[in-house]
Amino acid sequence: MDNAVDDWFDDYDNPMKEAVQRVRDIIMSDERMSETIKWKSPTFMYKGNMASFNPRSKSHVSLMFHTGASIPGDHPRLEGGGDTARYMKFADVADVEAGASELLSIVNAWCESRDSNAKQPRG
Repeated sequence: MDNAVDDWFDDYDNPMKEAVQRVRDIIMSDERMSETIKWKSPTFMYKGNMASFNPRSKSHVSLMFHTGASIPGDHPRLEGGGDTARYMKFADVADVEAGASELLSIVNAWCESRDSNAKQPRG
């Protein structure tokens, strides 16, 4: 875990802080993932930016997957219908726990797709 992200959490004054921290813990449990502060928010990465929090959200955790539409697999909790971004929302810590396996599935699908893209011959 990144010290800059730890510092961000130390200063983060939000009623959803515990739930946001739990989402972070779940994502970072995959050793392939890294994190940093981008756009004034924790951002999770593996061979590119995967997701960032909306730190202003006070009624739920909002996690934006920057290119979520390209993540392979069926992920029912991913919201959005545009060509690029997808969102995952959590109401509270209990909801984060309920969605943990799907969140880990998304992280795994992201990492595997990044690895397979890196193996594609460039023509």
